Amino acid sequence: MSKPIKGVLTAIVTPFDHQGEFHPAAMRQQVQRQMRYGNGIFCNGTNGEFFVLNADEKVAVTETCVDEAAGRVPVVAHVGEISTRETIKLGKRIAALGVDAVSVITPYFVPLKQSELIAHYREVADALPVPVFMYNIPARTGNTLQPETVRILADHPNIIGIKDSAGSYESLSGFLQAAKGIPNFDVLNGPDSLIHQGFVDGCSACISGLANVAPQAISQIWHRFHAGDVEGSRQAQEQVSELRKTLYAIAFSPAVVKKALVLMGQDVGVSRYPIQFSAQDEEAIRSLTQPFTD
Repeated sequence: MSKPIKGVLTAIVTPFDHQGEFHPAAMRQQVQRQMRYGNGIFCNGTNGEFFVLNADEKVAVTETCVDEAAGRVPVVAHVGEISTRETIKLGKRIAALGVDAVSVITPYFVPLKQSELIAHYREVADALPVPVFMYNIPARTGNTLQPETVRILADHPNIIGIKDSAGSYESLSGFLQAAKGIPNFDVLNGPDSLIHQGFVDGCSACISGLANVAPQAISQIWHRFHAGDVEGSRQAQEQVSELRKTLYAIAFSPAVVKKALVLMGQDVGVSRYPIQFSAQDEEAIRSLTQPFTD
């Protein structure tokens, strides 16, 4: 891994043009926008709409992000697929682009035992030439990584951490407890509501979807904490917590995040799945995001 994964990585959206195709120029603009505030890049994740991208598009998205970041901030790419075979196949293509690490979601749709998840991650980590983060998001996959499973997998030399997006403090603290005493194994916080608390408890980084909308505000949670201003970090968290709660109540992210960005003047297009916004929704989004406009 060429860059340490610390601080804020934005779970960056994948911009589409008016024909619904990947928009590389707009992708570059979003990477630049995040780098202005010192945020790293996490691409092809949930907010990047990996579930509606084909393999070639995922490669193109990653290649664009890596090229635009040019080594100035870390770039982590999600490569998880339903099958171990396809995860490895995509992971090798992505690794060749120069990412700092990859993230692998638990297989979805198919219910798996913990022993099967262990076998899956070991095979992936054995096959890939870049460090691997596990990615736990049970609400979307139906499969949950247990802390004991994570502790077993942490012994693999190419598995360097876990991104937890289960959405609860109990889940995050369970992984932090499991990681205690394991060198070179990091816990990355997924929920935007727990960024500050995650840093207090020992998370090395957060992966933030809300940083698409409020890159500076999210970065302040980390920068103040890192500078020793724990109270200032907590206050920065409070600033974005209400935004998160109200914005995400309107519609599923990333659709609502992309709509917010468009209303903020960012050229990212619309999502590829059928979520609609009323005029009332749009007015509420404008009001919520106005304080965070660049």
